[in-house]
Amino acid sequence: MLERFPVHVIVERRPAVSRWIDHVWRVVAVVPGRVEAPAWHVLAEADGVTRYLAGSTDLMVHPAETAALKDNLEAPTPSVYVVLRPDDGPIGWRLLLATVDPAEAHSHSDSGSDLVEALPMAEPIRVWIARFVATHHVERTVYKRQRDRSEKDGPRRRPVDGWTGKDDE
Repeated sequence: MLERFPVHVIVERRPAVSRWIDHVWRVVAVVPGRVEAPAWHVLAEADGVTRYLAGSTDLMVHPAETAALKDNLEAPTPSVYVVLRPDDGPIGWRLLLATVDPAEAHSHSDSGSDLVEALPMAEPIRVWIARFVATHHVERTVYKRQRDRSEKDGPRRRPVDGWTGKDDE
């Protein structure tokens, strides 16, 4: 029962204040709705800063993910995460995904080459996620394994080669 919410992503390229790189990329907005325009369409240019429509995509949620979605909603700043991946095209990046699942975003940050940005969640997205969680979330009890009686005193240790662990006299 996968649900989708269409969004489009705005990315900005600006001059870097560094001698090692020429420019810096950052995601500046995740806007509800799909836009019929080609990916990496230039939206605005001024003072060396260029804003692009990186593309449209869908936020996707599944009932099995509601615990993570609930945690995101209860965070001080609920977020939408955008992942850009290096690409051989003229821009050098491609929009890989947008997600509201923090664990999914974190898994992409481990690669070291993907650009992962968290942006504040727009109100229509927050309302959609809250409705989805209210409809599908089921609290699950965490069960801890109970130790049996033989483990309560810890594992039994036998001396190895006569060593007892006590200070030699």
